[in-house]
Amino acid sequence: MDKPVGLGSTQAVAAVKRVCREAGLGKVKVGHGGTLDPLASGVLPIALGEATKLCGRMLDASKVYDFTIAFGTETAGLDAEGDVVATSDVRPRLSEIAAILPRFTGPIEQVPPAYSAIKIDGERAYDRARAGETVEMKARAVTIHALAILPGTGRGTTEGGGGAGEGSRFVDTPGKPPVPLHHASHGPPPRTGEELEEITLTAHVSKGTYIRSLARDIARAVGTVGHVTMLRRTKAGPFALDQAISLDKLNAFGQGAAQSEIFLPLEAGLVDIPALDLSPEAAGAIRQGRVWTGGSTQDGLYWGRDADDRPVALIEALAGTLKVVRGFNL
Repeated sequence: MDKPVGLGSTQAVAAVKRVCREAGLGKVKVGHGGTLDPLASGVLPIALGEATKLCGRMLDASKVYDFTIAFGTETAGLDAEGDVVATSDVRPRLSEIAAILPRFTGPIEQVPPAYSAIKIDGERAYDRARAGETVEMKARAVTIHALAILPGTGRGTTEGGGGAGEGSRFVDTPGKPPVPLHHASHGPPPRTGEELEEITLTAHVSKGTYIRSLARDIARAVGTVGHVTMLRRTKAGPFALDQAISLDKLNAFGQGAAQSEIFLPLEAGLVDIPALDLSPEAAGAIRQGRVWTGGSTQDGLYWGRDADDRPVALIEALAGTLKVVRGFNL
């Protein structure tokens, strides 16, 4: 799904369940492959039936995000939610941002936001933060595989105090930072040496990475503060935006749209794993959960398929044996 802003991941799963009922599929097991905050949009993999056995792999997969940092204001939630906790008159230049990005690329340590789903003594951090507690978050190791400035993005200051660039529109809420109605600023690119009110970056990150924390730390590294005003996930594991459907298209399935226009096959969640053709004997053994010996497959993770090209199981090959990781009952 191309999840819209304002919809939570659990709500998205509930919408899929509802549409499946409307389409006459009855009760279907549904799960998602990685939480996406209500204020974020973009790729949310949602698995049905046997495909839910791949949700764990999707949660562990790396992800790609586009995000906009607005400089000068830091909020409690590090996004458009929460009270303003710090302000700064300093605005960075494009060259300053470009210069510090290598510092945040590769293995890094980051402190997650207090407003996060991480559990502390059995309670979610955001529940404690919303109750007024001071939440001490521990740094964790993550990996930023790639980090870059999106070309043509960014909004510079103006003599009048910094209006939005061409094409930028904002919703203003008293006491809170402006919330953009678009997914990136596409006005004229900032001029060399111009001080920036905001910048849009793209990041390919490991599981467990908080983009809000990354934005906070980048802003602090250039001598100011900042928060995220736009967050859009463009890829999650093997799934990209060009495969994602809108909520409207999902709802059309409940009104009679073809299933082939809505659902991807289970194999779509396996494209980053090599396939292994199984003999009828091996497929039968694997379906029964037995270890199959006598193969000459190179060690590693595979998905086994039978003579009809149906997925049989995720399989680990080790020293000439094939062992079931997760079986599929198709």
